[in-house]
Amino acid sequence: MQTKNIVRVAIVVALILLVPLIAMQFTDEVVWSLADFVIMGTLLFGTGLALEVVLKKLTEPVYRVTSCTVIVVTFLLIWAELAVGVFGTPWAGS
Repeated sequence: MQTKNIVRVAIVVALILLVPLIAMQFTDEVVWSLADFVIMGTLLFGTGLALEVVLKKLTEPVYRVTSCTVIVVTFLLIWAELAVGVFGTPWAGS
């Protein structure tokens, strides 16, 4: 994978993580710790890299769409579990 792609993913992740960081300055409703930022940053970065690999390696549109859908759904399920404990694992939030 090219360094350009990794940097692009890192910049997008940083911009996404700016949203809760800025929100924390204006409201008490958003309370993230450093661990929250690290975990979400890792989750977003891993998802972004996985999507980059799929889009680079797979050429068949059906495989690309299916693979990207699986990656995004997996991301959303992990995010939901960490946030509110949808499945009740030991890592569940709240």
